[in-house]
Amino acid sequence: MRAKWGVAALTSLVIGLASVPGAAAPAWGVGRSSAGHQSAVDESGAREGEASAGRAGREAVPGNPSGRAAVPAQARAVDTTRSTRVVGTGTPASCTSQAVVAAVAAGGIITFSCGPAPVTITLTATAKVRNTSPRVVLDGGGKVTLSGGGRRRILYMNTCDQAQGWTTSHCDDQSQPQLVVQNLTFADGNATGRPIEEGGGGAIFVRGGQFKVVNSRFLRNRCDPVGPDVGGAAIRVLDQFQDRPVQIVNSTFGGAAGQGGVCSNGGALSSIGVSWVVLNSLMTHNTAIGRGANPARTGTPGGGSGGAIYADGDRFSIRIAGSVIQDNNAREGGGAVFFVSNDRTGTLAIEGSTLRRNRSAGFETEGFPGIFFLGAGRPRVVSSTLR
Repeated sequence: MRAKWGVAALTSLVIGLASVPGAAAPAWGVGRSSAGHQSAVDESGAREGEASAGRAGREAVPGNPSGRAAVPAQARAVDTTRSTRVVGTGTPASCTSQAVVAAVAAGGIITFSCGPAPVTITLTATAKVRNTSPRVVLDGGGKVTLSGGGRRRILYMNTCDQAQGWTTSHCDDQSQPQLVVQNLTFADGNATGRPIEEGGGGAIFVRGGQFKVVNSRFLRNRCDPVGPDVGGAAIRVLDQFQDRPVQIVNSTFGGAAGQGGVCSNGGALSSIGVSWVVLNSLMTHNTAIGRGANPARTGTPGGGSGGAIYADGDRFSIRIAGSVIQDNNAREGGGAVFFVSNDRTGTLAIEGSTLRRNRSAGFETEGFPGIFFLGAGRPRVVSSTLR
């Protein structure tokens, strides 16, 4: 990313241009008041979501329960009633790291049978998707936490990693594997010290194929603390099939003090040249701690942008709808969102969402608190609160 930035004054902006096109009440039936009271309702949703996230994976509804963004069919949870394989035999002791790693390598629809109570499975090795798997679906049923134990990345898919199987010379643009994680919590993943081409993604690293996240939580994940492009304490994505977007639906990143992700850039999400659709989700207390921005200022290691989201590249888009992004911090720019389209073709849209108290210690785009944007025109903001 090659850009020069100026420091913009913090301002408060409340925009209510229109109702969100196609908005509908979510399946769990939480209502919203009219657009004229959008700000108050968003704040209520933020409080409810934050309290929910703080209980670390025991609730039925992660994300922003008050979000009203319509969820298209391709972004919804996968039906796992007919699973390919099951981790565990009904007891917590049977749900082991080895069982998870083996199931992910084998692929298919994976569910868990670990008993009636919530369970944490601490991985002793990173679970890796084989590139010959057409589809890998991990469904924790709202009871399972996969933990990196503060020592390792939790889940890895890389279609350009020949160690996971070489399926095509166009490894960065292949339709498979299709990776889906749903009804899971990913906690204490750690990707620090990885090679630069595999850096970031403390919980999940993805390159190639297709990927989506539904009804899941990401807590206390981390990646390298410095570097101009490394990022994604929770998720790092490089390349997707036909440039299709990564779908993030009804999910929580952080959610309470001490629960957020920490990385040089992108305390929750990070990507290069990848589009995102973030629906009815909650991102709070995530931090970009690098120093020197990108390109790195002379005498600095670089980084520190995108408290919650860091996105770089040429043509890509981000759509945030029905979501709450608050109390995130960037040591440099974009306390909530850092967005740089090098060829200025990329677009950012914020619909029916609240972004507030996201601190950009170095720079942001004037009139868009918590956001640094270089792309096509200006960010499109509809029925949302920014301050």
